[in-house]
Amino acid sequence: MVDGMLSLILPAYNEEANIEIVVNEALEELPRNFKSFEIIVVDDGSKDQTPQIVDRLAAARPELIKAIHHRPNRGYGAALTSGFKAAQGDYLMFMDSDRQFKPADLKLLVPYVGKADIIAGYRKKRNDPFYRFLIGYTFNTIVTVLFGIHLRDIDCGFKIFKADMLKSMELTSPGALINTEIHAKAQRQGGSIIEVGVNHYPRLVGHQSGANIKVILRAMRETLALWGRMRFYTVPDEVSAIGTDNAALSKQVSGFAKPFPSLNLLTVLGMLAGFLAWRWFRRG
Repeated sequence: MVDGMLSLILPAYNEEANIEIVVNEALEELPRNFKSFEIIVVDDGSKDQTPQIVDRLAAARPELIKAIHHRPNRGYGAALTSGFKAAQGDYLMFMDSDRQFKPADLKLLVPYVGKADIIAGYRKKRNDPFYRFLIGYTFNTIVTVLFGIHLRDIDCGFKIFKADMLKSMELTSPGALINTEIHAKAQRQGGSIIEVGVNHYPRLVGHQSGANIKVILRAMRETLALWGRMRFYTVPDEVSAIGTDNAALSKQVSGFAKPFPSLNLLTVLGMLAGFLAWRWFRRG
């Protein structure tokens, strides 16, 4: 049991078949792990019944559930940023609302809470079609090359952050690049991370948009734009790095303090890999 408050942010876009199940599972699981908690559901311009379901859930448990609505759709990153700003907890967690992660697996992250700035899940076995695995692998490689971030699964939607660290950041990425921006800025301010293997479940209902060609192209543009911004990013004076001195976790905890990589041959190769992946999917 963690002595602190958790704010769970659930971004949701057209998740009418999933969101109520996810919220109810979270209401059951969170009290087992945190002394207090809140659930913030961010409806990101859904066109189905998600907004009505979210409002009903919030009205039934207003002390525990908050509803935020975006009109029109602003993107995954914007949804998370709205949730972070509204959160009151000592720790902030986000989890995708498509039921490919389960609140019951929170117990995998909880033992490490407070021992690093970020407790980052990585999917031990990704339950997605192969083409989504290929997109993720290519993107992870490009992020490693461009930003010098070495994570097993940067876009895993199952992470816990120290609120003070996350709220100190001015996040600007509206889409899928939000994870990269968070980790790039945490790296520059000397944050620490523990990676933990988590379960990933097949999507049973609803539709995925991550492999949409427009989404891929937008992500590529955002990646290059973020890289350009991060080259000149400086940590605000009031932000101090928070490390960990737990020797028992020394092999699991990674400090982020590294110089920002410059454009080189590996960067060009990474960008080329992304372009070839896009061409391959466009043919399909």
